[in-house]
Amino acid sequence: MHASQGRSAGLGLALASAFAFGGSGVAAKPLIEAGLAPLHVVWLRVAGAALVMLPVAWRHRHLVRERPVLLAGFGLFAVAGVQAFYFASLSRMPVGVALLIEYLAPALVLGWVRFVQRRPVTRAAAVGVVLAVGGLACVVEVWAGLRLDAFGLLLALGAACCQVGYFVLSDQGAGGAAGAEPPHPVGVIAYGLLVGAAVLTLVARPWGMDWALLQGRADMDGHGVPAWMLLVWIVLLATVLAYVTGVVSVRLLSPQVAGVVACLEAVVATVLAWVLLGEHLSASQLLGGGLVLVGAYIAQSSAPKPPSGPVVAGPGGAVAGAPEVRERTGGSR
Repeated sequence: MHASQGRSAGLGLALASAFAFGGSGVAAKPLIEAGLAPLHVVWLRVAGAALVMLPVAWRHRHLVRERPVLLAGFGLFAVAGVQAFYFASLSRMPVGVALLIEYLAPALVLGWVRFVQRRPVTRAAAVGVVLAVGGLACVVEVWAGLRLDAFGLLLALGAACCQVGYFVLSDQGAGGAAGAEPPHPVGVIAYGLLVGAAVLTLVARPWGMDWALLQGRADMDGHGVPAWMLLVWIVLLATVLAYVTGVVSVRLLSPQVAGVVACLEAVVATVLAWVLLGEHLSASQLLGGGLVLVGAYIAQSSAPKPPSGPVVAGPGGAVAGAPEVRERTGGSR
C-alpha cells in the first residue's frame, strides 16, 4: 500500500472509530431511562464485547505473562472505571456534556506531570489546559450557579480521572524492558475487556438485573426502539468496531493526526444526542465544548514524551507515548 493510500485508509478508519465511539452514550441513555441501572448497561457492554474478543485474547495469551500490570490497569481504569463513571453520569446530564467533561483528561495528565512528577511542560501545553478549563466553565455554566447536577458533574470528572490513572500507569513502566517489542494493541484491548468484565461482574452483580427490560422497548425522543437493538449497537458498533478501527488507524496515521480526528467523537455524540434524544445545548455550552476540544488537543499534542517504554506501536515502527494511548486503545465511551 502506498503512503498516500495508507493515510487515506487510516483517516477513514479514524473517522469510523470516532463515529462509533460517539454513539455509545446515545444508545446507552435510553436503556438507562428504561429502567436498567447504569452499571448493568456498562456490564452488558463490556461483557458482550469481551465475548466477541475472546478469540483475539487467546491469540495474544502471551500478554498475560509478559504484561500483567498493563492489562490489569487497562481493564480497571480505561474499561471498567471510565465507562462506569461515564454511563452513570448519563443518568444525570446530557450525553455531549458528560463526554466534553471527560475530555479534560489530557489537561489533568499535564497537571500530574507538572505538579506531581515535577517535570516541565511547554507553554503551549499550559495554554491548552487554560482553554480546556475555561471551556468547561462554559459547559457547566458556572455563572448560573452550576446548572448541571453536581453529582453528575463529579461522575463525569471521575471518568476523566480514570483516564489519567491509565496514562500514569503506562508512564510508570508498562512498556517493559528497553528494546522490548510493544504489546499488540488489539490484544491489550481484548484482555482489558476481559479484566473489565470480571471487575464489573463483582461490582454490578448482573444476576440481579431485570433481563425482561431487554425484551421491551426504549424511548428515543418519543420513538420506541427495541432495547436489544440498542444493546447490539453498544456492543458491536460502539465497542468492538470502535476499538478495532481506532487501533488500526493509528498504525496508518501519526498519533497527533489520529488525536485530532478522535476529537470528533464529542461532536458526533452531541449531534446524535441532539437529533435522536432531543438534548439541546445552549450557545455558551457549544462554545465551551469547542474550547474544551481545542484545549484537549493542544494539551495532548504538547505533552512531554514519557520516560518509560512504549505502549502502542505507531506507523512505520514509531511508538506512541502514554498520553496518546487513550485515543486508540483507552476508549472511554
